[in-house]
Amino acid sequence: MQDRICAGLAATDGKSTFREDSWQRPGGGGGRSRVLTNGGAFEKAGVNFSEVFGQMSPEFAAQLPGQGLDFTATGVSLVLHPLNPKVPTVHANFRYLTKGDKSWFGGGADLTPYYPYREDVIHFHKTWKAVCARHPAPVDYAKFKKWCDEYFFLAHRQEPRGVGGIFFDYLEGDFAALCKFVNDCGNSFLDAYVPIVRRRNDEPYTEAERFFQEFRRGRYVEFNLIYDRGTIFGLKTGGRTESILMSLPPVVRWLYDYQPTPGSREAELYDVYLKPRDWADE
Repeated sequence: MQDRICAGLAATDGKSTFREDSWQRPGGGGGRSRVLTNGGAFEKAGVNFSEVFGQMSPEFAAQLPGQGLDFTATGVSLVLHPLNPKVPTVHANFRYLTKGDKSWFGGGADLTPYYPYREDVIHFHKTWKAVCARHPAPVDYAKFKKWCDEYFFLAHRQEPRGVGGIFFDYLEGDFAALCKFVNDCGNSFLDAYVPIVRRRNDEPYTEAERFFQEFRRGRYVEFNLIYDRGTIFGLKTGGRTESILMSLPPVVRWLYDYQPTPGSREAELYDVYLKPRDWADE
């Protein structure tokens, strides 16, 4: 999955290639981190694979299903930060964990635009709805879409991070069926995102629009450092910090009490797109 996604993204970028760092985790396992920087489309793109195992701290283990401290975790996680503010940031993660007598799948994908285009948001959601429709329960697009809207929410800001997608966790049951679904998600990621990049990457943009993109990236950072389960899991289980924080954008800013100008495209993001909607049905 990592190989396929990286090949597709490098072809889309057209300028830079991924640097790969293989690493070993003290205590068990390791991974491959791949990062592309200063590309033709992506200012920073990271696609990580990891397979780690060992023991959790008793405090952290108590927060997850299953008995004991022993765990294994494997997955692919990616975050893509484009240069052009007309291209949205995207995140996806597909993982499998075991702890004691429990095992489960988790993951999803969500879109974080700065200057949204309606057709792009609809395309992203329709792609994931179609993926879910190919699989039986407990796969449920409406549930996963709602879960995504609720999960990628900055409670301290009382605003969503972006326009959502799908999110699922603690999926248990028929291993083969669920594994097929999660792999279908991973194999559908490029279909969900690359057409948007190709449509928007050559759009002209101003320094003011770039400034707004850097400001909105601050919300992304806040979510990943405060709420993101993958970030917390990696840090709490002794993962490779450089790989865990790969998700952070290279340039970001915080403004005091920013208020968009009424009627502007920046205001449209807040007024129209940062409100959960059934985009796949539009």
